[in-house]
Amino acid sequence: MPEPGPACVSVRDLTKRYGAVEAVAGVSFEVSEGEVFGIVGPNGAGKTSILECLLGLRAADSGSVTIAGVDALRSPGRAKERLGAQVQLGSLQDKITAREALGFFASFYERRAGVEELVGRFGLGDKADAPFDSLSGGQRQRLLLSLAFVNNPEIVVLDEPTAGLDVHSRRELGGLIRGMRGSGLTVLLSTHHLGEAEELCDRIAILDNGRIIALGKPSELVSRSRARPRLEVKTARPLAPADASSLAGVVGSGAGDQACWLETADVGATVTALMARLASDSNALLDIAIRRPTLEDVFVELTGRSFPAAGAEGQP
Repeated sequence: MPEPGPACVSVRDLTKRYGAVEAVAGVSFEVSEGEVFGIVGPNGAGKTSILECLLGLRAADSGSVTIAGVDALRSPGRAKERLGAQVQLGSLQDKITAREALGFFASFYERRAGVEELVGRFGLGDKADAPFDSLSGGQRQRLLLSLAFVNNPEIVVLDEPTAGLDVHSRRELGGLIRGMRGSGLTVLLSTHHLGEAEELCDRIAILDNGRIIALGKPSELVSRSRARPRLEVKTARPLAPADASSLAGVVGSGAGDQACWLETADVGATVTALMARLASDSNALLDIAIRRPTLEDVFVELTGRSFPAAGAEGQP
């Protein structure tokens, strides 16, 4: 992909409160032209509140937001002309069709995309004239995503676009988002799926309790982790604890029900030593998997707790 251009979204010291709860606590970041920027965090971390302030759906208590040179807090209408958005938990009238919805939403803008072009782009051709309530979850999400493009936006904001989808539908939507990156479009994406952020985003901001606790390229954040790669090994006969801990590169080990794990500072050296040990003991290797550090390890190190699984929404 081409190198990102200058900043087209700038957020400075953004704050949003709901009564005594400070959902967004002085958040600052920039998004460059042509990049996919992720806001990542558990449910209730403040992701949706940030995006709603950017979109003019909620009034910020303090701070500034600039969208393509426009003060979005003072002139939300002008900023919206540059933006497309898919908000969380979006829906449409039961009997409206994809073609009708695209034409209706496009009618609100002077600059608009062609309905048939969007139908084809988002794979809606077979369902273009089917009522909304007859569409599958993945088809509904593709339609809602296509509506973010009716005004030919420069910047697209996606709030949890794959929430509630099955694996197949999530992969389909991920492919569409990767296509946006390839087209040079600027995408601001929120998600509570760390793996999704690592795969789709050029840079991410990890959010926790309304604050950014880490910001950078996923690979850079993972490389700073103190976590070591881990080998998960299953053998015909259990590997003796003393043998496991004495292998080259191993800095920690443990046993599960049918396998053992080896934390290592040198994957290659440990695998080589493991194979030699098994051969000398006439023991067979049944399975081996390498688990490298992930964004979840980064979150654990920064917060002291595990990243929660997706669940019910808390404070946005």
